Amino acid sequence: MTANSAALTTRARHLVRTGGPKDDSSWLEHVLGWTLVVVVAMFVTQVGWL
Repeated sequence: MTANSAALTTRARHLVRTGGPKDDSSWLEHVLGWTLVVVVAMFVTQVGWL
């Protein structure tokens, strides 16, 4: 890796935010996860799979 590409990589890390585990609170993540589980369960029940 050249010094120029290393500098660009470092700069890009500071500019680009992809979201991650620290962006939202943990309770929101749990609520959304369980909501997804319930919606999938309702869909499977209506379709008749499994």
